[in-house]
Amino acid sequence: MVDGYNREIDYMRISITDRCNLRCIYCMPNGVSWVPMADILTMEEICQIAAVGAALGIRHIKVTGGEPLVRKGCCDLVRMLKGISGIEKVTITTNGVLLNQYFKLLLEAGIDGINISLDSREKETYKRLTGTDGLALVMEGLRAAAASSVCVKVNAVSLDLGYDNCQRMLELAREYPVDVRFIEMMPIGCGKQFLSVSHEKLISRIIQDYPGMAEDYRVHGSGPAVYYQIPGFQGSIGFISAIHGKFCQSCNRVRLTAQGFLKTCLCYEDGVDLRNILRGDGSEEEKRRRLEETMKEAVLKKPKAHCFENPEKMTEQNNMIAIGG
Repeated sequence: MVDGYNREIDYMRISITDRCNLRCIYCMPNGVSWVPMADILTMEEICQIAAVGAALGIRHIKVTGGEPLVRKGCCDLVRMLKGISGIEKVTITTNGVLLNQYFKLLLEAGIDGINISLDSREKETYKRLTGTDGLALVMEGLRAAAASSVCVKVNAVSLDLGYDNCQRMLELAREYPVDVRFIEMMPIGCGKQFLSVSHEKLISRIIQDYPGMAEDYRVHGSGPAVYYQIPGFQGSIGFISAIHGKFCQSCNRVRLTAQGFLKTCLCYEDGVDLRNILRGDGSEEEKRRRLEETMKEAVLKKPKAHCFENPEKMTEQNNMIAIGG
């Protein structure tokens, strides 16, 4: 698919649940009102939309949540998505708490990559950020994934936790063959209350400690991260600077919420309800045709750029947990 600004849209992030087993301070510290399961897409409905997306040019799918591994059948869904003609890669983003438990099933399903969300390696800091004591479980999952042939990335939100915290995080790329990426906080929901560390300043500080660090121009996936290599490190260090390093001109993605709403830009409420089409009247062929037409039309209307640098212009009011990570 090509949008109205001639950008090729080949990447779909699919949220399969709004549930999560953590209570991160910048996401859902006090919990949320869960969406009834009847309102969430079934695995078969997700695959119907993914198949239409693949026919239109979607090649890469990221399974997200909430925490996707809390939904029963997540690994089966990965297998189903991998079987769709045209889909080249299926990856997953997880907080890692259940990763070790389900890692073998994910491998058997054919998972191509695993992103682990982890903001700190310090036990008490992790507990304060997430509301749980699950760091040891996350590290078990990380080590299991790093020992496999699957591409593993660690995503750390660039919270102001001190440089020592950042350094301990990036050292994961020395200890394991994983990429460590620092991600600017999105001003969505509870995230509006937190400021990100300046990536420009962080990179400058890291170069002081690791003077051999140089930009890494290899392709690391379908996302917008800028990567660096540090001599002696097994993995690379990445930076995703959505606000201060705006990359909308090369945006290649759309998002499908757990309730079947197709979003074309994270900071606007614009999009289309695909669940109504799937559960509406008509034959399967008619529904498929309507899905195709509706998705193409939505992509053509995809905004030119986000407005995170001007939060007052944002129209998206949902928390990130309801949109999909």
